[in-house]
Amino acid sequence: MSPAVLRKRSISLSGHATSLALEPEFWAVLEAMAAAEGVNLSSLIVGIDRGRAPRPLASACRTAALGWAQGRRARPG
Repeated sequence: MSPAVLRKRSISLSGHATSLALEPEFWAVLEAMAAAEGVNLSSLIVGIDRGRAPRPLASACRTAALGWAQGRRARPG
């Protein structure tokens, strides 16, 4: 099994820049989430950051993306 390729992006959180490294598949779902909610990717990630508690931001983003993707698949039509 080959190692996962991570893509890094810079995000501004609470006025400071941070970088977030995720697999391309997670970035694609996060972009779809942002589009569905009518916000940009940075705004979506700021929202995820606010609700993540002690969980690392990358883990919170992966969990949010997975939950959203599973919810969309579960809906009929």
